[in-house]
Amino acid sequence: MPTIKKPRKGSMQFWPRKRAKKHYARVRSWPEVKDVKPLAFIGYKVGMTHKIAINENKNSHLKNEEVSVPVTIVECAPIRVFSARFYKTNEGELQVEKEIFFKTEKNVKRKTKVSKENSKDLEKINPEEYDKITINIYSQPEKTGVGKNKPEIVEIGLGGSNQDKFEFIKQNSDKEITVDTVFSENQFVDIHAITKGQGYQGPVKRFGIGLKSHKSEKGRRAPGSLGPWNRQQHIMWRIAHAGQTGFFQRVDYNKQILEISNEPEKEGKNFHKYGNIKSTYLLIHGSIPGPKKRTIIMTQPIREKNKKHQLSIQ
Repeated sequence: MPTIKKPRKGSMQFWPRKRAKKHYARVRSWPEVKDVKPLAFIGYKVGMTHKIAINENKNSHLKNEEVSVPVTIVECAPIRVFSARFYKTNEGELQVEKEIFFKTEKNVKRKTKVSKENSKDLEKINPEEYDKITINIYSQPEKTGVGKNKPEIVEIGLGGSNQDKFEFIKQNSDKEITVDTVFSENQFVDIHAITKGQGYQGPVKRFGIGLKSHKSEKGRRAPGSLGPWNRQQHIMWRIAHAGQTGFFQRVDYNKQILEISNEPEKEGKNFHKYGNIKSTYLLIHGSIPGPKKRTIIMTQPIREKNKKHQLSIQ
């Protein structure tokens, strides 16, 4: 028999392994998009199911045949603009120079270090004086099946030039923004989410190390060595130890939207551990991080693939 090789799982890229600060992710970089629209949207994970689709790939051995496709349902109620932020570069760093707050339908509060100004001051601003313009949006979870009323406030980027962004803010400051104006069917999106928390776990589950022999000394589910016998006189940080597992911020790149629908009754009622879908939802190919009801931030792809799934949902 060939030698079985099973390298341990767990990338050293993600270090330290500790709990995320919030139950929704923070997006740090945005692609440059020419279209004038928000670059992200907030949704809530409903769960997974499967759909029957026609494979339209001419090069596939299953072309024009029905295939079962795993999909994740994400409910996306309309979002609203909470504030607009105007950045200037100061000593090589972008800093918020001014923030304009708009009237909201609910008591949504957020701490800010800059002076609070209302929408009347928007006319006095020249957008070309600023290096970057973003908006803060807030979700409306009461219009979904999540079962809560407290919204999430997320800062997102906008596409287009500064003048285009400024006109978009003026036109949509008091309107609802729907998901079909931000994304379209069969396009790729990046999924930013917090993974399912698993608490304090041992090194076998946390890093995937192998079990020791039944005749080995001491613990069987512990690492065999904590470091060399000479030279360094301390335990290496790379050694697999027990610790916090899950509830990490992760990104899934290039997840394809297979369908955007405004007919929740098509998917049925009373989803397990979620409830009923009440508003627009997406069908995303494959799985995404997080448990049910977790807040999902979908963004425009920052490194888009060329090859897409050629499927027609039945």
